[in-house]
Amino acid sequence: MMADGQVTTVLGAVPPGALGLVLMHEHLLCDLSPPASRAAPPPEAEITLDNAFDIHWRPGAYAGNHRLHDVALATREAARFAAAGGGTIVEVTTAGLCPDPAGLAAISRDSGVHVVMGAGLYTAAYQDAEALARSREAMAHSMIRQLTQGPIRCGIIGEIGCSWPLHPAEQRALQAAADAQRATGAAITVHPGRHPAAPHEILDILLAAGADLSRVVMGHMDRTYDNEGEVLALAHRGCVVEFDFFGIESSNYWMGVADLPTDWMRLRCIRRLFDAGLADRVVASHDICTRSRLQSLGGHGYGHLPRNVVPLMRDRGFSAGEIETLLVGTPRRLLTV
Repeated sequence: MMADGQVTTVLGAVPPGALGLVLMHEHLLCDLSPPASRAAPPPEAEITLDNAFDIHWRPGAYAGNHRLHDVALATREAARFAAAGGGTIVEVTTAGLCPDPAGLAAISRDSGVHVVMGAGLYTAAYQDAEALARSREAMAHSMIRQLTQGPIRCGIIGEIGCSWPLHPAEQRALQAAADAQRATGAAITVHPGRHPAAPHEILDILLAAGADLSRVVMGHMDRTYDNEGEVLALAHRGCVVEFDFFGIESSNYWMGVADLPTDWMRLRCIRRLFDAGLADRVVASHDICTRSRLQSLGGHGYGHLPRNVVPLMRDRGFSAGEIETLLVGTPRRLLTV
């Protein structure tokens, strides 16, 4: 069992006060390309000045853009986050997206950034037949083992991948996540299906399975709701809502139809949450999962939140204490066991 009052990183336990500014939902090493294409992946498309905008507009149309596998490049990007004032990256690449614990440990060691790794499974479309057939008990056992055993341990459950409609294996994964949370105390972070009803269905399943909703993070508010009232209603159920598309300011959502907000629109909704007394139920991140969003390749990088969004928050009237709550205090509570 993990020690009380500690955060489990890929390099071991650290005191909560060491985390600094936290990104709650990122990918440093992952492969979001379709599993069927991985055996013989096409060459990566080169990002140039001629195609940079087009890759940002339609990132899924360029081979290799959804494959982050360069440890040296990821280390440089993490170091830039540290230089901008960042302290910790929560890396939520779970089974199906090619997690690389050893690679994450190397990135953390060489960049000086704490990395918290996620346990669990991504959506059913990324799982093989064996994974889809696993029982709730087997899934829970695997998550608990990832959280408590081995030289490189996970420090959070998820992102647990969910589709719409929910696949039976995804429902079992949610129930298993609740079981693992009860056994370890770890927080759960969820990738909901792309439907406004999906987060509520997920909370119902987690609650029935015994999860502590105050330690459940519901991701992707940016593409799930276009109405601030719906985000507030979800937070009022007791979970933590997550705006994790910071840095994406595009009218074209490449995974479906959604009216994506700008960073200021995200902050406006966060302001409403704070004003409603829900300051401890919201976190923020970028969900970087493409090469085109890396700073080295023309994107905003992991340093966007401390470098650009924090000054924007100050300009829009957020106090130092409110900024601390969003980017330090609430993440610290969620990651501390």
